[in-house]
Amino acid sequence: MTSSKNYAVVLLSGGLDSMVAAARAREAGFALLALSVDYNQRHRVELAAARKIAHVLGAERHIVLPLDLAAFGGSALTADIAVPKEGVGPGIPITYVPARNTIFLSLALGWAEAAGAHDLFIGVNALDYSGYPDCRPEFIASFEAMAALATRDGVEGRRFTVHAPLQHMTKADIVREADRLGLDAGLSWSCYDPAAGGIHCGLCDSCRLRQRGFDAAGIADPTAYAVRP
Repeated sequence: MTSSKNYAVVLLSGGLDSMVAAARAREAGFALLALSVDYNQRHRVELAAARKIAHVLGAERHIVLPLDLAAFGGSALTADIAVPKEGVGPGIPITYVPARNTIFLSLALGWAEAAGAHDLFIGVNALDYSGYPDCRPEFIASFEAMAALATRDGVEGRRFTVHAPLQHMTKADIVREADRLGLDAGLSWSCYDPAAGGIHCGLCDSCRLRQRGFDAAGIADPTAYAVRP
């Protein structure tokens, strides 16, 4: 990597939110180091989406890191538990993966310090989301404070910034932002439980939020759904 460049490590799941967050990092002038985690999730098609997005956004390097969280279980995304299809409800859903964003940001932090980067981007959102605790602003602020204490660079005064540019956007806002940035939203993947033929199921929380976002934004949804509620 060229030392004169300003690098940022971006967590790139393959979803719409992570794609927009990565594009915002590029727009801000960062050279992208894209990190995707193969955690043995049931919606593994998102990793193929992440590879395409990393290429389209011109990431200088894209690491797909294997980390089998299915060994822990505890989530409908990593264990033999049915993905809910009844609609977004109150409380923390069973699709929550224990400590996932803490784990992923820690991995991104390790790569950032090794690469001499001090900016991390994550596409979390605290408005139109499924109620995950690790998407809240206080979590992002706390992780940033922890990074200053847990790393050589932080202790030596070279602090890390965790950017969450979509934090206070609605899903419709995010769809509009994708459009403004000239992104092909059809490259992204949101579904937790892919239907036959490798298309979005249309009924899981993530599919419902995606549909609502495009509908509310008044922008054509390029996604193929098996069912629309």
